[in-house]
Amino acid sequence: MYATIQKWGNSNGLRIPKPLLDALGLRENDRVELTQTLNTITIQKAVTAPHRSLEERLTAFYGKPIEEIGSLQEEEVDWGRAEGDEIW
Repeated sequence: MYATIQKWGNSNGLRIPKPLLDALGLRENDRVELTQTLNTITIQKAVTAPHRSLEERLTAFYGKPIEEIGSLQEEEVDWGRAEGDEIW
């Protein structure tokens, strides 16, 4: 199967025929990974990271269970007197 590289805006694009996309299970807006070796370009479906909940993300960030993560700030911060046209 052959295709032609064409100008699309400031870039170049390659249209992939629908039968080829269907055979590979690719659809519009799927994320793909491009790999270049010598004179070859390989296109493969990108591996997506599984969805993580906020609790999972916080646990990974702080390196401890959510129950052990304390409040970051317990009292109000005084940022100084008002400047400009703020309404208080």
